[in-house]
Amino acid sequence: HVQLVESGGGAVKAGGSLTLSCEASGYTSVSYCMGWFRQAPGKEREGIAAINNDGVTYYADSVKGRFTISRDRAKNTLFLQMDSLQPEDTAMYYCARNPGYCTGVLQRWQYEGQGTQVTVS
Repeated sequence: HVQLVESGGGAVKAGGSLTLSCEASGYTSVSYCMGWFRQAPGKEREGIAAINNDGVTYYADSVKGRFTISRDRAKNTLFLQMDSLQPEDTAMYYCARNPGYCTGVLQRWQYEGQGTQVTVS
């Protein structure tokens, strides 16, 4: 089965940067989309970024221009570079994967990791 393991979360001051990583394993589909979503306490999930096999990316307006999604296909690793972090970015960040092609950011995915906490003060 598909396993997604996030790392790289932590505490950072406003204006700082963090890079999240997600190691993926156990999948068989050739065509897939991967992405990130986040959830803060008491708030709904927010899809924030997605990337397709062809490299096409999507971002939520709340992170556009500050966050960058990328991947190392050889290492089956997904990344989220987060710059200019603000207190409102504080949340649990989750890596996720869907078979097929994404046409935008997603709130819910077929496969989701356990999350990594990001705290901005």
